[in-house]
Amino acid sequence: MHSVRVTASSAAYDVLIGKGVIDTIGQAARDRLGRPARRAFLVVDSGLPASWINRAAASIAAAGYQVSQAALTATESHKSLSALQGLLSEMAAGKLERFEPVFALGGGIVGDVAGFAAASYRRGVPVIQCPTTLLAMVDASVGGKTGVNLEASGTLKKNLVGAFHQPLLVVADVESLHSLPDRHFRAGLAECIKHGMISAGDGALKADPGLFTWTASNLRAILARDPAVLTELITRNVRVKAAVVGTDEREELPSEQGGRALLNLGHTFGHAIETIPHLSPDGTPEHAPLHHGEAVAVGLVAAAHCSLGAGLCNDGLVKQVEAAVAAAGLPTRLAGLPPSDRLLELMSHDKKVVGGKLRVVLPVGEKPGTCSVVESSDATAIMHGWNSVRA
Repeated sequence: MHSVRVTASSAAYDVLIGKGVIDTIGQAARDRLGRPARRAFLVVDSGLPASWINRAAASIAAAGYQVSQAALTATESHKSLSALQGLLSEMAAGKLERFEPVFALGGGIVGDVAGFAAASYRRGVPVIQCPTTLLAMVDASVGGKTGVNLEASGTLKKNLVGAFHQPLLVVADVESLHSLPDRHFRAGLAECIKHGMISAGDGALKADPGLFTWTASNLRAILARDPAVLTELITRNVRVKAAVVGTDEREELPSEQGGRALLNLGHTFGHAIETIPHLSPDGTPEHAPLHHGEAVAVGLVAAAHCSLGAGLCNDGLVKQVEAAVAAAGLPTRLAGLPPSDRLLELMSHDKKVVGGKLRVVLPVGEKPGTCSVVESSDATAIMHGWNSVRA
């Protein structure tokens, strides 16, 4: 088992990574809670294997908790205020008390909604994040961002409602990745590539300068889901995320200092296309819509081309990013993208817009590893980014 310490301004906690750690979640949570608690509320992804849910529930019960359970359908349309209300109602019906924990077992959607429920119920109860997807292990479960989407003006606005609520503990068991469908697994690699693209930055963000090269060089073993390689991959990515969160927990640093905004690399582009229902990673209608990681992967390529158009990086960096994304089995181009003015309008709804100014994270320099946050990036450069990812 590997352990990474996350130290944010509001809380410090451990991320436990390895094979079989799911069987420790109950006692590990009780050891860290520091207060008596009789009940626990387990929120699970309805698509998880029953055996995995049973292992988690057994571990929690073995630690002396009375476990009540609820299931969520892990789709963007179910990441909603109505789903949040359903969880809160079940928590109240189960008489969950102030210091009794919520366990979130599933991918990023389950972690976000269950985490927001924990942040809201009785103005905050403990949450233990138990991610079961690669994307959630390396990104969504760490850092305390929780929330739901909001339907407004006929458009689904990603993560527009939420709260910062740091977990009590994160437990990432690599065994859960063996049953993850290939498409979901590859989607998680987009966040790993993203972390490699920021991990050689200045100051505290110089967390792992060799991560991009290591990831690109080990993609064959990663895609084969070698447990030892997966444990190293997740550990190194969590260290990068922890370094960012430790310097800027609530994404409040100004753009010139980067901070947590750097984690949005690829996301401003990706969020604009993620909820467009007809887009698919390979042009096959049956594969629509895009998964989050697929949208981010395209966003990474678009951001690299946008940077090239703005004169902030060279063509060699762009080629390395495209090669890594393609080798991970992720899309670098999409068919059926809307007109560029529509894409710009969708980007303007991004929650990272501040004072009416769009903030775009762009890779800079001669090789992947360093990024900058650019405010009101030139529309011509953004158009260059979009046009580069049109199939």
